[in-house]
Amino acid sequence: MLLHGIFPPITTPFYPDGRVYFKKLEQNVEHYSKTPIAGIVVLGSTGEAIMLSDEERRQTLKTASEACAPHKVLIAGTGAESALETLHLTDYAADLGYDLALVRTPFFYRSQMQPPNMLAFYRTVADRSPLPVMIYSVPPFTNYDMPAELVVELSQHPNIIGIKESSGDVEKVRRMAEATRHIKRSATVTETFAAVTPRMLKSAHSGNGQGGKLVQVAVLAGDSGSEKSDMERRASRPSPPSSSAMATVGGKKTRQKEVGFQIMVGAAQKLHPSLEAGAVGGVLAFACPAPTACYEVYAAWKEGDKNLATLKQDRILQPAQRVASGLSVPGLKYAMDFNGYYGGPPRLPLLPLTADLKSEVELLLVDIRN
Repeated sequence: MLLHGIFPPITTPFYPDGRVYFKKLEQNVEHYSKTPIAGIVVLGSTGEAIMLSDEERRQTLKTASEACAPHKVLIAGTGAESALETLHLTDYAADLGYDLALVRTPFFYRSQMQPPNMLAFYRTVADRSPLPVMIYSVPPFTNYDMPAELVVELSQHPNIIGIKESSGDVEKVRRMAEATRHIKRSATVTETFAAVTPRMLKSAHSGNGQGGKLVQVAVLAGDSGSEKSDMERRASRPSPPSSSAMATVGGKKTRQKEVGFQIMVGAAQKLHPSLEAGAVGGVLAFACPAPTACYEVYAAWKEGDKNLATLKQDRILQPAQRVASGLSVPGLKYAMDFNGYYGGPPRLPLLPLTADLKSEVELLLVDIRN
């Protein structure tokens, strides 16, 4: 699966009394679907997922999936402290049609999170997951930084296709990119090299009056056999290079593109240097209030215009650093309110911004409107 581009890890809207405001979630997702982002992440750290009940998480996933445009990649944050709970939520996300599971590193029993524990956790999840898996390393919140060596070892697993690296360490991105350069996989893409997922093909089928049957991941890789298990198919899957040959899958014209282990970053203020170091995009909290401004950095880099990419990066550098990294969820939610989305209040124990901090955010975003 192709993951290149910008993905906002969307916030979870709340009423003032703390209940999830599902109608505003729906409106935000519809709004994001009209921007140039590649897709959205639901129940990431910015989504206050750890503050939600299991039922709220499931309803949030359902609401977002129903509101999202069919041409956007849908990523579900399904990580929990145990492999079993992670798989329960991943199975549910797969039933809803999500394309990928974002699985954060367990962290509560931090002293026990040694390499054998992490390897066993991710391999167990990846072996049983009906969705491709992306590792999620977010040391600012978990206080656990996934070692690059473990990431490289896990990159060999056929169902672990990338990592969201939120440490902000550009050199770590470079090390991981260089050490996983040998990973070669095949992804189905459109005629213009945009992502194609089973969910998108299901939508195309429905639009053509052919029903809404979900196309299996194995079919996207050119393997239509049914006698093998999913894991056997993934393990034996060939990895052809990028090809101009066209094929029709699920009524949609597609081609194959060679992709490696895909590194996404989480620090918008370091997006351009991270892309230069080997990342292929970003899951950026700052993209919640400013998706287009973040996309412009990626687009300029993709076009090979380093000067423009640097200019666009400088434009969001201070706002991203202060609003996303400094003020965190309360700051991002107010920035969303300021930029035409619904941010609303965070959930206790997080508190809304003070009047002074709101004024600071407004000044930082005065030239970054979406």
